Amino acid sequence: MPLRIIFMGTPDFAVPTLQALAAAGHAIAAVYTRAPRPAGRGMALQPSPVERAGRDLAAEVLTPTTLRAPDAADAFRAHRADAAVVVAYGLILPQPILDAVPLGCFNLHASLLPRWRGAAPINRAVMAGDAQAGVMVMKMDAGLDTGDVAMTARLAIGETMTAGELHDALAPLGAGLMVEAMAALEAGTLKLTPQGVTGVSYAAKIDKAETRIDWSQPARAVHNHCRGLSPFPGAWCEVPVAGGMARIKVLRTAPAAGSGLPGTALDGRLTIACGEGAVRLVDVQRAGKQPMTVDEFLRGVAVSPGTVLR
Repeated sequence: MPLRIIFMGTPDFAVPTLQALAAAGHAIAAVYTRAPRPAGRGMALQPSPVERAGRDLAAEVLTPTTLRAPDAADAFRAHRADAAVVVAYGLILPQPILDAVPLGCFNLHASLLPRWRGAAPINRAVMAGDAQAGVMVMKMDAGLDTGDVAMTARLAIGETMTAGELHDALAPLGAGLMVEAMAALEAGTLKLTPQGVTGVSYAAKIDKAETRIDWSQPARAVHNHCRGLSPFPGAWCEVPVAGGMARIKVLRTAPAAGSGLPGTALDGRLTIACGEGAVRLVDVQRAGKQPMTVDEFLRGVAVSPGTVLR
């Protein structure tokens, strides 16, 4: 018999898993997601991607601001679900919620645990220059991404791959893995393995203060920093323009030959000296503008050799 599942998630990354579980024949007992937030020019309330997907499936959608209310576990239990599936939900599940479904709560996490536990595993993996990423299905416990692992799928991180590209590759990979895990759970054959105790690292939420590019770092670190924050929130620097400085997001770079004072343009194509070596800016974005290639950017802003980017 197909499982009756409570799905809990919020961003685009979670949508393929919700859709894949429904397509596999599992009954979606309820969808828990973040409450709508104001966005856009008119600041109208916008539902989360998971809320939109849940309503497309005619599922009951709930947007609690906490799961620690006295009646939260009773309400959770009232859905008569066999299990819960959690993908980038955004709220901590307290123990009464974890205990409210008979087969347990299963999380899809976008890293090779125990590396990169926490909020931003995709960004941190790319920023660190990791050669490999992946997704894991784990049975949740009260710790931060510390539960026993059920299944793993791995993916190579290319040297020029951005966090956005890795996100888009891992989302469908994770959806298929969760469907496989739920099929095994339904059959009673799902095996759980404790996480290793070595190699633990934490993927802290990206802070705005760390998005500014530090040109004194080696070129490889600058390259990884930029691609690890692309497309959002975006690594940035300032370029001299007529009347002052213009902030640009650097969405894509490439390693380049050259050396000089960190932050200095070595040519007219935005090859920038770093603490060691240099990088060439490939794709950028000015505030309020669409992403563009450096060639497009330079048609409107002349950057001569020797210009210093702040």
